[in-house]
Amino acid sequence: MDVIQGITYTYAFYALLLFLGIFASKIASWVKIPTLLMILIVGILAGSTGLECFKFDSFEDAVQLGTLGLAFILFSGGYDTSWKSMKKVLVPGTILATLGVLLTAVLTGVFATWLLGWDWRYGLLLGSVVSSTDAAAVFSLFRSESTALKGNLRPLLEYESGSNDPMATFLTLFMISMITTEVSIWSIFYMLPLRIGVGALVGLMVGYAVKKLMNAVKLDYDGLYYVIGIGTVFLCFSLSDICMGNSFMAVYVCGVTLGNSRFIYKHGLGRFHDGIAWLMQVALFLTLGLLLNLNELPTIAVSGTILFLFISFLARPLSVFPLMIGSGFKLREQLLVSWGGIRGAAPIVLSIFPCLAFQEDPALMPIARDIFNIVFFVVIWSILLQGKSLMVLARWLKLGKAAKTKPRPPLEFEETGISNSRMYEITIGEKSPAVGMAIKDILLPENVLIYLIRRDGVFILPRGGTIIQVEDELLMMMEPHLAPTIEPLFLSKIEMATR
Repeated sequence: MDVIQGITYTYAFYALLLFLGIFASKIASWVKIPTLLMILIVGILAGSTGLECFKFDSFEDAVQLGTLGLAFILFSGGYDTSWKSMKKVLVPGTILATLGVLLTAVLTGVFATWLLGWDWRYGLLLGSVVSSTDAAAVFSLFRSESTALKGNLRPLLEYESGSNDPMATFLTLFMISMITTEVSIWSIFYMLPLRIGVGALVGLMVGYAVKKLMNAVKLDYDGLYYVIGIGTVFLCFSLSDICMGNSFMAVYVCGVTLGNSRFIYKHGLGRFHDGIAWLMQVALFLTLGLLLNLNELPTIAVSGTILFLFISFLARPLSVFPLMIGSGFKLREQLLVSWGGIRGAAPIVLSIFPCLAFQEDPALMPIARDIFNIVFFVVIWSILLQGKSLMVLARWLKLGKAAKTKPRPPLEFEETGISNSRMYEITIGEKSPAVGMAIKDILLPENVLIYLIRRDGVFILPRGGTIIQVEDELLMMMEPHLAPTIEPLFLSKIEMATR
């Protein structure tokens, strides 16, 4: 009974900590500080050097949680990535996510070696840990801000942040191997393309296979389709590692593949994984707060701050501007991309890897703790300064625009395999041939239904006599093959040419 009671108290504390982390987002919006920072503060207060509510110092458990969390975050980020938007920025985004990360790691590593007086291998390890921008931080920033970015800037930042974690993970593990087993640095030239390539291939194959499975299997309970979604992440991650591929690249590519495919319960699965991604993000920042030793921070505060300034104002720009030459992005757009290198969950997870790898070595463990504490300052400053000022800079550079806030429809349809119909949204422009017409006068095919109209932020139920107005957003149900015949009824020729 004592054992069960102890487990009960532990679970109750976990639940309380989780709820505090979640509701910290509301407090953060009231006091105007970033949500992730507020969650981190909750973790610090609950930790052994805060109010001493809970002692958590297992780096092995932290690595397992961090690896799992990052995998689900990357899968969800890939799932929400539109291939139509992604392919417009595929070349510059891929270059930034690979060569950009490598260049950032090298520049930061060289500077850290000089600043801290370390061996160059430790400096490059630190540079690798902080080299990637963070998908979760970027996605949450864009979803919470009232300002949107013009052109292809948002797809570029989202694609880069979602796909550069695999590169940073590979570099981090490679440097740990160099330190512990003396692997040759030249082996990176064949190990990197092999692991990234195999990971991408595994992700593509698993994503395609799961799409086929979801459409073919007929389960008795709807909730089991979401269980398949969880199993997909585990399968893809482990299978890639077995095949010597990069597991983080695999889950991201798998997410992109599934998110741009059609299968039953796709919409619900996306919502489900979005919730899991937020759960993992909250857990990661709480874990960072729990692992922190506040007594160690003052000795590394200055170095951590200087390193953040170097990354933000030198390493990141030097990794962006040269690589974006000829990309079609203007200088002011490149400036915004440079400042958009926000650090978050990924560096936190990667900073725990050295602590686990070096925990049995009394000579290396202080280096690992310093790396962990430096990452704390880099992440804090990045969230505070870059996260809060990115959209301000976008407006100053005239690259921002007012974001359209769309209320959630009171009715949502899920594909269940019973009907071939899909939901479509069409926005009515000024030159639309449907402006001023009643719905009953528009020659809609028999199997097309306008079931809601979003007008001035509210939803109205359309009737035959409802008049179509400019900026109306029509929510329609139809079979996919009817879409090309419907567009000319509601879109001008210019709008159809740009779709």
